[in-house]
Amino acid sequence: MSQVTQSQFYANLKKYYTFYTGGFITFVIIVGILEQLGVPNKVLGYMFLFATILLYAGIGFMSKTAEVAEYYVAGRRVPALFNGMATGADWMSAASFIGMAGTLYHAGFDGLAFVMGWTGGYCLVALFLAPYLRKFGQFTIPDFLGARYGGNIPRFIGIIVAITCSFTYVIAQIYGVGIITSRFTGLEFGVGVFVGLAGILVCSFLGGMKAVTWTQVAQYIILIVAYMIPVVWLSVKHTGIPIPQISAYTTALPKVTALEKEFNDKSTPKGAAEDSVRQIFRDKVAAADAKLKGLETGGAAFLAEEKAKVTAKVAELKGAAAPDVKAVEAAEKALKDFPADPAAAKKAWTAEKTGAAAKTAAVKAHADPFPGKDEAAQNKARKNFLALVLCLMVGTAALPHILMRYYTTPSVKEARISVGWSLFFIFLLYFTAPALAILVKYEVYSNVIGSQFSALPGWVANWAAVDKTLMAVTDFNKDGIVQLAELTIGGDLIVLATPEIAGLPYVISGLVAAGGLAAALSTADGLLLTIANALSHDLYYKMIDPNAPTVRRIAVSKGLLLVVALLAAYVTSLKPGNILFLVGAAFSLAASGFFPALVAGVFWKRANKLGAILGMSAGLFVCGYYMYLTYPFFGVNAPLWWDITPISSGIFGIPAGFIGVIVGTLISPAPSKEVQELVDHVRYPNLAGDIDTSGR
Repeated sequence: MSQVTQSQFYANLKKYYTFYTGGFITFVIIVGILEQLGVPNKVLGYMFLFATILLYAGIGFMSKTAEVAEYYVAGRRVPALFNGMATGADWMSAASFIGMAGTLYHAGFDGLAFVMGWTGGYCLVALFLAPYLRKFGQFTIPDFLGARYGGNIPRFIGIIVAITCSFTYVIAQIYGVGIITSRFTGLEFGVGVFVGLAGILVCSFLGGMKAVTWTQVAQYIILIVAYMIPVVWLSVKHTGIPIPQISAYTTALPKVTALEKEFNDKSTPKGAAEDSVRQIFRDKVAAADAKLKGLETGGAAFLAEEKAKVTAKVAELKGAAAPDVKAVEAAEKALKDFPADPAAAKKAWTAEKTGAAAKTAAVKAHADPFPGKDEAAQNKARKNFLALVLCLMVGTAALPHILMRYYTTPSVKEARISVGWSLFFIFLLYFTAPALAILVKYEVYSNVIGSQFSALPGWVANWAAVDKTLMAVTDFNKDGIVQLAELTIGGDLIVLATPEIAGLPYVISGLVAAGGLAAALSTADGLLLTIANALSHDLYYKMIDPNAPTVRRIAVSKGLLLVVALLAAYVTSLKPGNILFLVGAAFSLAASGFFPALVAGVFWKRANKLGAILGMSAGLFVCGYYMYLTYPFFGVNAPLWWDITPISSGIFGIPAGFIGVIVGTLISPAPSKEVQELVDHVRYPNLAGDIDTSGR
């Protein structure tokens, strides 16, 4: 593309997206007017959901293509600014938009590991990989591995790593889509997942990376506007200052700290009420512990005795002169859910004990680093904080759907600039999330805790109806007043509920839902395309049928895209974990499987085929094995290694990957002269004039 044509293309893009932004703001205003005229909230929710999906579908339809370079790398003509926006949307997944503020709400200081890891990772991207992969100039990460290390085995292992980490990541995005659609349209969660899936597919099915890129630019505009408006409004409500990044720390945080101390002081009315609830949970822990010990010694006979007690309780409640309907229903549910065998009983009662134990602890100070009751607990928190930062940073520099974005720029220089723009657009949200967590916590502590159960805010009941794991409140001590230990708030609802918490019109809730949907859809698009391209381009075209015509290659990619999407939706319906864990797991897997081989491939000419094979295999296996052993979903529950939680499994996989690369390289011959020349070619790009639109 000539310089003049590129300039015209850039000018047209700015014009199109300026009109798009104005049109979207107009749509929000119209929906706000309809709300004031009395249009039901459910109708407004459907309007936001389907209007945005139709918008993305329209962009996807207009971007349809049958050209290989357009489908896989958007023709390599995406300017740095727009690639930065697309990367920002691709990056700011449901975890960033929905989950991160919730994690900061619950974890306080410890949650900053996500902010530091995810933003710091872009420094590694800029320094170690993005410009060099762009200089390489093909389509996928397995492409680079196949060319750099030679043969199909490194390429095939790269395909496995790309699919493993991307599939784990995409489950989290579809889970976020299910939450959003079920809350704002009233659809059941499983149905919401498949409705959202349709939105994901229309963005990427027709135009591949070309359609995904221009859709993601539009999605970034929606998600950043949606994120900022309610946070600014909440900041003004509580502090009168419209800059949440200032007001949260100067005004709200000191008040939160004071309330935390009051909740933990038994000599104050609030502290005494909190302790009364904690005592109830301490009793529950003791009861669960007693049942587990009885099960251990009595086995099936003890289980039968416990079931007889529950059966007798149901009969007693039903036989009362004036039966308590709610108590009878609760007892019948307990009988219905009673474990069928000792193994099921052990699992259920252990979970019951763990859940109750979490409610016995004092309120964690939001601003205290590495909290713990003793030095050992503090050291454990410190180790996990640093391990998570490392895994997220290295994982950022190894995620294939992010690295693929830098194949789409016109030149190596544009790829470098694009990383800077990416970091800026991501910074806008990440700098705001910690402030949002503090402002929401202050709202909950000051206006929900201590209120009457009969006068709870409407948002509590609304979210409790969606999912009891996201919102639940029960009067355990029967005083009619909400204590903190009686309230369960899932981190995944903090952002989505912010407009309701702040008392904003429903139109803003719809706007935030549209933003969350944009975040989830944009990342899911990139991930599904990465998986489909790995299978269609790297496996089918490069390894099975190198003579396949263009039409067949793209058709295979589209078919695989559909199959992978349906499989991901099915796995999501099983709810294998919360959004943030799934995303963190994907980063650990990518860091362990890809980073050592990619960095060695760029910076160590001696690195060879056996080193890449051993490095990728060892890294992925060690990381995945530790996750399997320690993550509760798999049911193994093995002891932790060095107290490291499963989300940071990459702390073991990354060194295993580097050891594999080094050992494999040193015990086998050096790569050929042609491969070493390729490394020189990749390492020393001609920044002034390297423009590659060949689509090779």
